[in-house]
Amino acid sequence: MKKWTGGTLILVLSFILVVRYTYTYFGSQPPKQIKQSAYDFFRNHPSNNSQTPEIGSIATPSWINGTEVEKIKEKPRLIDVEGLDELYSSVNVLKEDMKSFATWPQLHIVLLRSDGLPETVKGVTEASVAWRELLSVIEREKSSKVAGDGGNGNNINEIKCPFSVSTFDEPVNSSRRLLELPCGLIEDSSITLIGIPNGQNRSFQIELEGAKFQHEKKPPIILHYNVYLPEENSTKNSVIVQNAWTNEVGWGREERCPGGRSTNYFQIDGLASCYEQLIRSALEQNQNVSHPVGDKQINNSVAHPHMRANFPFSEGSPFTATLWAGLEGFHMTVNGRHETAFKYRENLESWLVNKVRVTGGVSILSGIAKGLPVSEDLDINVDVGQLKAPPLLKRRVLLLVGVFSTGNNFERRMALRRSWMQYEAVRSGIVAVRFLIGFHKNAEVNLDLWKEAQAYGDIQLMPFVDYYSLISLKTIAVCILGTKILPAKYIMKTDDDAFVRIDEVLSSLKGKAASGLLYGLISFQSSPHRDQDSKWFVSEEEWPKDSFPPWAHGPGYIISRDIAKYIVRGHQERDLKLFKLEDVAMGIWIEKYKDNGHEIKYISDDRFHHTGCDADYILAHYQNPRKVLCLWEKLQKEHHAICCD
Repeated sequence: MKKWTGGTLILVLSFILVVRYTYTYFGSQPPKQIKQSAYDFFRNHPSNNSQTPEIGSIATPSWINGTEVEKIKEKPRLIDVEGLDELYSSVNVLKEDMKSFATWPQLHIVLLRSDGLPETVKGVTEASVAWRELLSVIEREKSSKVAGDGGNGNNINEIKCPFSVSTFDEPVNSSRRLLELPCGLIEDSSITLIGIPNGQNRSFQIELEGAKFQHEKKPPIILHYNVYLPEENSTKNSVIVQNAWTNEVGWGREERCPGGRSTNYFQIDGLASCYEQLIRSALEQNQNVSHPVGDKQINNSVAHPHMRANFPFSEGSPFTATLWAGLEGFHMTVNGRHETAFKYRENLESWLVNKVRVTGGVSILSGIAKGLPVSEDLDINVDVGQLKAPPLLKRRVLLLVGVFSTGNNFERRMALRRSWMQYEAVRSGIVAVRFLIGFHKNAEVNLDLWKEAQAYGDIQLMPFVDYYSLISLKTIAVCILGTKILPAKYIMKTDDDAFVRIDEVLSSLKGKAASGLLYGLISFQSSPHRDQDSKWFVSEEEWPKDSFPPWAHGPGYIISRDIAKYIVRGHQERDLKLFKLEDVAMGIWIEKYKDNGHEIKYISDDRFHHTGCDADYILAHYQNPRKVLCLWEKLQKEHHAICCD
């Protein structure tokens, strides 16, 4: 009787302790109202990482103690992201080809993190809209084929991404002109207008308008270029005002040219933000011969008539203005002289441009946009079979190359397929190459991108719109790809404007460490850019330290498999910090891997050229499609690396 009573007492006490712990631990967690249907797609595509908690759950520690529980409490929460559930579940509609969505299951929890990159919610929400529109177009196209290309089929076949556009909707002398750009702009695209200011309202405007989704009140204005003409017998200055507008922010900060003595000028793509900067510098140098350095009033009074005389627009005088897209911003050339530059505002990049709109006091005689993104006509492309990604016969490849691209960079991808992706190591499956591309806001671009993915089998679509600020999510995705989908010994990241000598990469990797490796052009001493005008601006909140850990320049670097596995696991378990500069982010994550007791081999190689091409290169950056094909041809003929000028 005593033994039975004692055993019962022990069981009762144990039960009370379990109940108390359960209430204390789980009762303190806030309930999460997260939709579950997003996982319908993954029921037949289980994650390879069984340790990843499902939405709304808390990862249970392998052992229970106060320290471990505290760590879990400090982790970022999982939040509900508008459009994500619909985006993921709708993918299941296209079961015939799931290869293009291979990284989505592992990326899902990263997109739900409360500490995600600032534009994650916007990028995911817009991607769900873009994907829904694309699905409807795909279904219409399928229906038209069944019906023998009748009905809507003809309209679908007319969707094109032309090299140039020159048709305005309004009459020649209209003060309101519109030029449609079906597939946006890419680097070096240009828009040339020939016109005559007529003096009406003493101003005219040139606007680059973005694509508009149904839920948006107005389309974003990627660039607002407002010209105020000089007036006779007036002391008012003629001026060009540049700005941008979005539904979320409204108008941004104005940039004026000439801008007055208080303006801080800077360079964009190596060119002055305002031509006045060059005039002022020259005048100040001359004035400094006879006046104090700080005597700005004298300099400005002397400069004023020069500024007015050099203003590029005047009433009744014809002009030829060319607006072109650079790497860092837009540039305006008037009558052969570079006048202004405008740095791309955050999430307002050239590929988003959908229309050119001209309003106000100007008569446009002609206009043409050229150098536009052009997609392949798959019906007449005779070498699709030779360019298609080869089947991977082995379970694990030696090297996976992840190429970061954007939807309308069709020509860049085709140039890579016809050049260094033809190396024997790639064609035989020793090396696998995949493009990582987010959604575009333009339906035509997404349709052509989808067709391209089906034709070549080398595209991984990302579950977000392709904003530059979300590029670090692609870095995580390429690590997922190289560890979960296409297991590789080494993983390389590069860009679609880079030429990679695969033979030299493989030769250089011989004898290199199989673990703890970061190989590329490494920056061992660098500091965050605190200038808000910099493309790589980093606030103290984003990175409070005065320096970064070692990192490899983004156009091309290689990591070993163990580092990639650590990055995937660390982000899914919410132990690693998300950071917007992807190459620096990789350095930050590797530094933490090192702090956990792992040895890191930082191997820097000057042959990874991140600013162009040089002799004996392993990688050459900033190579347009023509140069990429030229580099490949020289390699075939000369059998050594020669740059194309």
